[in-house]
Amino acid sequence: MNKLIKIVSNPIKYFRGFLLMILAKCYFIPDKLYLKMVYRLTMNKKLRLDKPQTFNEKIQWLKLYDRKPEYTTMVDKVDVKDYVANIIGEEYIIPTIGVYDKFEDIDFEKLPDQFVMKCTHDSGGLVICKDKSKLDIQKAGEKINYYLKRKYFYCWREWPYKDVKPRIIVEKFMEDKSVADLIDYKLFCFDGEVKALFIALDRNNPDEETKFDFFDSEFRPIAMQNGHPNSGKVTKKPEQFEEMKQLAAKLSKDIPHVRVDFYMINGQIYFGELTFTHWSGIVPFEPEEWDNKFGSWIKLPEKTTDRY
Repeated sequence: MNKLIKIVSNPIKYFRGFLLMILAKCYFIPDKLYLKMVYRLTMNKKLRLDKPQTFNEKIQWLKLYDRKPEYTTMVDKVDVKDYVANIIGEEYIIPTIGVYDKFEDIDFEKLPDQFVMKCTHDSGGLVICKDKSKLDIQKAGEKINYYLKRKYFYCWREWPYKDVKPRIIVEKFMEDKSVADLIDYKLFCFDGEVKALFIALDRNNPDEETKFDFFDSEFRPIAMQNGHPNSGKVTKKPEQFEEMKQLAAKLSKDIPHVRVDFYMINGQIYFGELTFTHWSGIVPFEPEEWDNKFGSWIKLPEKTTDRY
């Protein structure tokens, strides 16, 4: 009944969602046409690929025309660890417990009592185990296998994910006793320079919507929203913030745009992931002027392909 009420109260939103689900199965649609259709549905405006100006427009351009082979390594949740360790050091890497091609290959008897399990090629396939004795293995398997089979690239045509081998990675469960949930620092980098960031709060709290709080490169709050509401809380700048920026600058050198994510755990910085297409470039900024501001920071490179 609650779902029906939501549909009736906002039928356009759900109709768009239904169309997007259908489009995601249409693998035959060329990338350029597909992105134009999705952009129109989600942003309610025409996509300008000839002269992109905003952040969201330039993200679509980069999907089509900035296709470097190393980007595939950089989004693979297994391969990226060696890539990052070679640049900033092994001490920033969350330990890997195991990598598996199939869920059935996992010997849960050999896993520790706490761990994190996720798919290597997508977003969303995540299982957090805080107590193995209480883990519903069948339910975990259903979730992992669903995401393992998902052709993530075709959802939003984010090219770096197209050739990532679908696997399962099990990592050490990281915990900081000083906070209820780990704080995720996500730094927007442009050709090796950090321009802004946001922190994600309440991501694993089932009773709360995720919160995004935005800051400039000096950790001063920015009055904007993008995808989630602000928390309304005051977050202290971490003591290691300058080190975090230096690490992000190294990892983003010579890349038009990449978001570098870190965790701060017990006073130590740990690498999270690299993201080339924040929100896949289809979520509005509020106020809209920030879409233009972030867009001005992206200097589009020469095309690596003219196919699309």
